[in-house]
Amino acid sequence: MRVLFLVLFFLLNIVPCANCKELFEIKKGVNISHWLSQRYDKCPPIEKGMNETDFSKLSKDGFDHVRLPVDEDVLWNEDGRKNEKAFNFLHKGIRWALKNELRVIVDLHIIRSHYFNAGQEGKVNKLWTDETEQNHFLDLWRELSDELKQYPVSMLAYEIMNEPTAPDHEDWNGLVAKACRYIRRREPDRMLVIGSNMWQGVGTFPFLKVPEGDKHIMLSFHFYEPFLLTHYRAGWTDLANFGGNVHYPGMLVSKEEMAGLAEADRKLASRWPDEWSKAKLASLVEKAKKIADAKGLTLYCGEFGVYQTAPRADALRWYSDIVSVFGEMNIPWSVWDYKGGYGIYSPDGVPQKELIRILVPMDGKK
Repeated sequence: MRVLFLVLFFLLNIVPCANCKELFEIKKGVNISHWLSQRYDKCPPIEKGMNETDFSKLSKDGFDHVRLPVDEDVLWNEDGRKNEKAFNFLHKGIRWALKNELRVIVDLHIIRSHYFNAGQEGKVNKLWTDETEQNHFLDLWRELSDELKQYPVSMLAYEIMNEPTAPDHEDWNGLVAKACRYIRRREPDRMLVIGSNMWQGVGTFPFLKVPEGDKHIMLSFHFYEPFLLTHYRAGWTDLANFGGNVHYPGMLVSKEEMAGLAEADRKLASRWPDEWSKAKLASLVEKAKKIADAKGLTLYCGEFGVYQTAPRADALRWYSDIVSVFGEMNIPWSVWDYKGGYGIYSPDGVPQKELIRILVPMDGKK
């Protein structure tokens, strides 16, 4: 009888505690952009883009994870064969992160049949209309799973796809269901990060469907509101040539400034007529938070930031407010990005100290 009691005690107490250690838990992270994803002509070679020192710096700064975007055309050649060099550096990046006590979210950022900015660039995403492309998408995850299943589920998660832009929300929901079933057959306990349709905006969260009863799912949103501030004069947007100033908090463009703008700029600025404040930001984030809470799932902000061309003082006030909102709602996050146009470090490695201290205060802990 005593032996039976001890066995039951072990099963009820020791085993659950062991499982607790397998949770993928994160708080504050950084996106590693333009290394294995969105590579452009001036990007350094992959072998020079990142090294262990980069991950060590982020860990010492106080971050506890990285979101690591990867693109199909970086990891796989046109003929579908793996680019072994790129995969080797994916593994190196993960191991550098783990060595420095950073968890990792591997984010399938862009695939050949789907690019989040396709509409802006006059391209068409075939993923939503071509079943062959959908099956190919699942095959990409089969190969990624084969490569990455060696890493502990407590340290590495998968983000199924970045910023889906399906013409019908059900197109995305259907693909999510297929991908979850596919990955779950291989890895039942891996954390899966799933965002809402149309660039993972908070406004589309009511339409998002994920498998019920699966607690190894994290819901993800991206937050770049107000866009006029966060993408101020960003060259790939219709704000590239915006001729006015922008402010935060309050009215983004004052009435006096609005009156002096050219007609095209007035039309752009009029899309954001409200006053902006921490309370306004919180009211938007809360839309996604309520839905995640109702599903019993963690809500994660996988991207947020302000482009480098925005007025710095206004940008820093925005960062301070949004990070405070995340903290009050217990939302883990990953800032965009490390050394890109939104960087917490300059391209040559100079830390943006004021921004880093807003994101991770000196007295903050991982």
